[in-house]
Amino acid sequence: MTKAMFLDFFGTIVFEDNEMIKKISKKTAERANNPCTWQEVNEYWWNRFSEMFEESYGEDFLRQREIEIISLQETLDYFDAELDADKHAQFIFDYWERPEIYKDAELFLKEVKVPVFILSNIDKLDLEKAADYHHLHVEGLITSEDVRAYKPRVEIFKEGLKQAGCRPEDVLHVGDSLKDDVQGAQKAGIKAVWINREKRNKPVHASPEFEVTRLTELFNYI
Repeated sequence: MTKAMFLDFFGTIVFEDNEMIKKISKKTAERANNPCTWQEVNEYWWNRFSEMFEESYGEDFLRQREIEIISLQETLDYFDAELDADKHAQFIFDYWERPEIYKDAELFLKEVKVPVFILSNIDKLDLEKAADYHHLHVEGLITSEDVRAYKPRVEIFKEGLKQAGCRPEDVLHVGDSLKDDVQGAQKAGIKAVWINREKRNKPVHASPEFEVTRLTELFNYI
């Protein structure tokens, strides 16, 4: 019997910031003195962001806002693009505070009968503001900033279990990332549900316990 639900936030409850990233990548390519496509900018930026993300842990932990600005500045420097990193990163931060929510997520959170905890890699204040913006009433908001570790590390899942007062086998974690959410939860002994909104092909190495395309499908499992 499921006693609590852990939900990822971006890509699960609300839309990702992909469109904002795409706009900045396009503007960077337009202003770059080193000729490039916006896709090349996007790939370089994402790779640098991901590297810093994985290195951010414990005493070396950086908030996601810090990683975003540093990785964007390094991207602008690499392509020699005349763009203000702080100004354009702020567009992303503004979106994090007021993201677009999935309609099925609103319905699910209104009707679900078990306690829900949101576990997110986003910064604490951004998650609090986004939850308040959408009037989300959940049992707890737990971020990587709280535990100084990003998913798929297990610290955030263990903190979720502590706050929920549950054993791993009593919880389901739901997220859109096979690496961060599915593998991360499973490493903590928690059953994982992959929300595959875009109906992507599942890699052979991935093995979520369940797969759904909408959060409302979870009512079949709890």
